Amino acid sequence: MIKAVLFDVDGTLVDSVDLHARSWHETLKKFGHDLPYEQVRSQIGKGSDLLVPALIGEDADKRNGDEIRDARHTLFKDQYLDQVKPFQKTRDLIQAVLDDGKKVVLASSAKADELEAYKKAAGIEDLIDKATSSDDAEKSKPYPDIFQAALKQAGVRPDEAVVIGDTPYDAEAAGKAGIPVLGVLCGGFPEADLREAGAREIYRDPADLLARYQDSLIAKG
Repeated sequence: MIKAVLFDVDGTLVDSVDLHARSWHETLKKFGHDLPYEQVRSQIGKGSDLLVPALIGEDADKRNGDEIRDARHTLFKDQYLDQVKPFQKTRDLIQAVLDDGKKVVLASSAKADELEAYKKAAGIEDLIDKATSSDDAEKSKPYPDIFQAALKQAGVRPDEAVVIGDTPYDAEAAGKAGIPVLGVLCGGFPEADLREAGAREIYRDPADLLARYQDSLIAKG
């Protein structure tokens, strides 16, 4: 029986993937790494510990990766964070999960201050009392650390939880943690990539999952 739902946040509950991609693209260019935008966007969903070396290489990351990460975080907070909006029915979906007697944990590798802003933007602060951030994991997705931390917060076994995420990295991380995953397409990643990474069901966005909730693994699992 499913007792908890672990929600990714960026691209799953709030429309932020392109904002993150733009902030990373701009920051990397300032540091001399003029990469194609789509190449940068394809890495969104990983934490910055893995995203930066994936884009510029391990050696460059060792030289000034921390400086790049700090500059990107500042840029995102100053110019992009207030543009983050929730997807339709985000609050209603979380309320439905809670009304169904299940726990909700936000399983995000975002920094804690960003996560608080997301909760406020989505109007779900009063519904959420459990969440992870980058402080809770040694390594970010696609490593399983974030979801393992979320399981601990929920107090459930992997087979008693479901992950909702928008990237292949969510699906890979959930699989490594032994948790079934449902994919949503609102983050802009192809359905084929989500299914290949292990997503068992695919929904357009939170509104679509809410509309089909009773037939989903969450309700039936």
